[in-house]
Amino acid sequence: MIELFTADTPNGKKISIMLEEIGYEYKVTKVDLGNNDQFEPEFVKISPFSKIPVITDHENNESIFESGAILIYLGEKSGKFYDKNERLKINQWLMGQMAYVGPMLGQHHQFHHYNPGKSKFGEERYFKICLRIYKDLDERLAQVDYLAGNFYSIADIATFPWIARHEWHDVGLKNFKNLTRWYLEISKREAVIKGFD
Repeated sequence: MIELFTADTPNGKKISIMLEEIGYEYKVTKVDLGNNDQFEPEFVKISPFSKIPVITDHENNESIFESGAILIYLGEKSGKFYDKNERLKINQWLMGQMAYVGPMLGQHHQFHHYNPGKSKFGEERYFKICLRIYKDLDERLAQVDYLAGNFYSIADIATFPWIARHEWHDVGLKNFKNLTRWYLEISKREAVIKGFD
């Protein structure tokens, strides 16, 4: 059984979506970020950066931190959404989400959604980056059905929860027809609906 240590964030939702997609039995242990649970010594033992999500695979008593590493682990373990013949493409789009899409949209959330009016520079900078991310994803999805190609993968699972906060971004998802098509298609998947909740 997989134990998922998580909170209501895009990074946490990636893993619950993946667990639903692969049909694994799992238990959710909520980490209260507002109460600083992530800094408790027992949690830091399995998450050295004091971040969620983390999973413990009780089948082999292994804990894995960092959402991208968890998705790779679960993809390899299940044999789903991480095709060994397509891993180079999948890894590039997964790392793009981990290093660019998530962190930059996260900063946009901080300046634009949580702390508006505190830094004009920050708001303008991350709004422009957010707009660029939407354009880049839209251009990619004009060429293929999903991020890594014409197949659904962990790269899509990683990116979806960030685009699911599109109302926070104020760029108008509907202005990006290919990204909208991708978003709506994924949002109808039963496992995505369950995992996102």
